[in-house]
Amino acid sequence: MFEWLLPRFTDVHILFNLFNFLTFRSAGAVVTSLFIVLFAGPATIRWLARMKVGQVVRDEGPETHLKKTGTPTMGGVLIVGSAAISTLLWAELANWYVAICLLSLLWMGAIGFMDDYLKVVQKRSRGLVARYKMIGQLTFGLVLGVVIVISPIHPVPATWTQVPFFEAWVAAFWPPAYVVFVALVVSGSSNAVNLTDGLDGLATGLAAIALVTFGVFAYLIGRVDTSAYLGLLYLPGTGELAVFAAALAGGAIGFLWYNAHPAEVFMGDTGSLALGGALAVMAILLKAEFLLLIVGGVFVLEAVSVMLQVSWFRYTRRRLGEGRRLFRMAPIHHHFEKLGWAESKVVVRFWILGILFALMAFSTLKIR
Repeated sequence: MFEWLLPRFTDVHILFNLFNFLTFRSAGAVVTSLFIVLFAGPATIRWLARMKVGQVVRDEGPETHLKKTGTPTMGGVLIVGSAAISTLLWAELANWYVAICLLSLLWMGAIGFMDDYLKVVQKRSRGLVARYKMIGQLTFGLVLGVVIVISPIHPVPATWTQVPFFEAWVAAFWPPAYVVFVALVVSGSSNAVNLTDGLDGLATGLAAIALVTFGVFAYLIGRVDTSAYLGLLYLPGTGELAVFAAALAGGAIGFLWYNAHPAEVFMGDTGSLALGGALAVMAILLKAEFLLLIVGGVFVLEAVSVMLQVSWFRYTRRRLGEGRRLFRMAPIHHHFEKLGWAESKVVVRFWILGILFALMAFSTLKIR
C-alpha cells in the first residue's frame, strides 16, 4: 500500500521517494512485523493460556520436555498475522508473486490452525487426520503448478528451474511432471519445518535464516543487472518477494523473543506449516527449488532422519521380528538430546548449521 500511496507526495518532501526503493520497503517490512509481534505477543500469550491451548508433550521424549506440558501453543498466528499485515503495508499489492506467496502463507497457516485446534482445543490427540493435512498441502501445490504451467507469469519457460553451481544449465520438466514436482516441494517443505519445530526457538531461528537468504536471492533475481552478472535467470517482478521474505523474517524474529528457551509460547502447526509452505512457494516462484535443499539443509536433515528411522524400524521388524532404531529418537534434534546435549546447545548448534547452509547457498552465486 505504501508503495502505491506515499510516492505521490514526493513533491511535498523528497523523503517520500524512499518508498520507491525495494531495500527501504524491505527494511520497513522487517521492523513493522517485528514490532507487531513484540506488541501483540503478551496479550496473545495470555489469551492462549486462558483458552487452555497448551502443548502436548510426547511421553517417549526427553524428560526435560515434560515441564513444557501446558505451555501455550498456536502462537504461529502471531507470525502469520504480522507478516500478512506488514506485506500488505510495504509490498506492491498488484504483484502476482507477492499475492501467491501471501495466499500460500494463509492457506498453510489455516491447515496448521485446524490441526492445532483439533489437538489442543477439541482434545483429539491425532489432530487433523494426516491424510487430510497432506491433501490440503498437495492441493495447493497442484493448483500452483497448474497455474504456472497454463498461465506463465515468468518470461522464461514455465517448467524450467535453475540448477545451483551451473550457470548455463536448467532442469526442464515435462509439464505434468513439473506440476507434481511443485506439489511435492510444497508439501515436503511445510512438513520438514513442522518436524523441526520440536525445541525452543529451533524452527523459528532456522526459518528466519532461510527467509533472509531467499530475500537476498529474490532481490538479485529481480534485477536485470545483478541477475545477468551472476548468471541467474532474470525474473522481473520477483524483487518484491524480498519485501515478503523480510516481513515473514521479521515476524519470526519477533516471535523468537517469546519462543527462545525457556519458551513462553510455541508456534504449533499454525506457524510451522505456514513458514515451510511460504519458503517452498518462494523457491518455486524464483525457479530455485533445488536451492531450497541447500538453504533449508537442516530442515532436510530433520525430515530425512524421520524417514530413515521409520524405514529402518519397519525393515528390521519385518526381517528380524523386532523393530530397531537408527537414532535414539527422531527427528534428529531429539537424538542429540538423548545423547546428553542441553536443549539450548542443540538449538544454537543447529542455527550455526543453518547459517553455514545459507553461506553455501550464497557460494553458488560465484561457483558457477
